[in-house]
Amino acid sequence: MGRPPVLPKKKKDGFYIEIRNKGSKSSGTIIIRDTREAMMQAARMYEITKDVTILGEHRDGKRVEESKKKSSAKVK
Repeated sequence: MGRPPVLPKKKKDGFYIEIRNKGSKSSGTIIIRDTREAMMQAARMYEITKDVTILGEHRDGKRVEESKKKSSAKVK
């Protein structure tokens, strides 16, 4: 039995990239890393042979907006 199509799957906390074969139109494989540096290292490693899309940081199942992250840094 598969996952019901009604509820979308929640994302784990971390930094996401999507990789796919060059020239492919289908969706690729999503890779999760704990830190931004680890995500960038994986992106550099795969960009030689694959198309890499950086999806960004996700927390509590939602994408973290860059503007919110910068404004919260100023408040502290």
